[in-house]
Amino acid sequence: MEITYNTKLYSLIGNPIDKSLSPIIHNNIFKNLKQNNIYLAFNINQENLKSTIEGFKAMNVGGFNVTIPYKKSIIKYLDDLSTEAKIIGAINTVKNKNGKFIGYNTDGEGFLQTFYNNNISIKDKNCLILGAGGAAYGIGSTLAMHKVKSIYIANRTLESAIKLEKNIKNIDKSIFTQIFDLNLQGLHKENIHIIINTTNIGMYPLENMAPVELNGFSKNTIVYDIIYKPKETKLIKEAESKGMITFNGLSMLLNQAILSQKIWSNGNLEIGHKELEEIEKKLNI
Repeated sequence: MEITYNTKLYSLIGNPIDKSLSPIIHNNIFKNLKQNNIYLAFNINQENLKSTIEGFKAMNVGGFNVTIPYKKSIIKYLDDLSTEAKIIGAINTVKNKNGKFIGYNTDGEGFLQTFYNNNISIKDKNCLILGAGGAAYGIGSTLAMHKVKSIYIANRTLESAIKLEKNIKNIDKSIFTQIFDLNLQGLHKENIHIIINTTNIGMYPLENMAPVELNGFSKNTIVYDIIYKPKETKLIKEAESKGMITFNGLSMLLNQAILSQKIWSNGNLEIGHKELEEIEKKLNI
């Protein structure tokens, strides 16, 4: 694709973003769709977040994705949020709608699509979420909306876990919730159906670490680590050694990318399974 003065800019902002695969995915989608767009990743410091958004607006950027650690803190710089993003309290996708920046959250739906694709129901399941950051809000809220039985939250800081629990309860008060430290002391591990790691433990520079140990969990437990690089985190390797079903973050990343593209294109997106397989091969992980 030739870059011209008509080329529309889309981007990813976060810190760090040097390991992100989003530019490869989105630029290949634009190429397959023959769209005159380009997607770039920007490493942004907290003190420059507001000015970055102002600069994007001044340049009429078409839209952008948001990753760690700005999924919540960016909200005050946006013009509005989708209904779902308001409920979740965190965003990962922004659309330029007639000069207004609107925030959306595709974390939960991107996560959930993996279960749909593998014919796995989450209804009435006991779920353990590791972490309480922006991704945990999207996933936790989606689990609550889809009627899981219980959500256990394990996090390093109690304050963040309490806020996430409150968010979940605001969606469905009937869901049982409980908070733990990452040592999981007191948790009845054998009753957990799904473990979701939303922390950065397992990605660079923490590749040799796992957020929790899997001793005591049933071999029927599903382990979903939303980290996609490395493809097999220490947590995933341990789960596979115990015969557990595992998913990494690559499927969620691809699902999110498609959902973001649909938001930017007003739902006018047609990309086939074959094209997605070709993009996945180019990721080289």
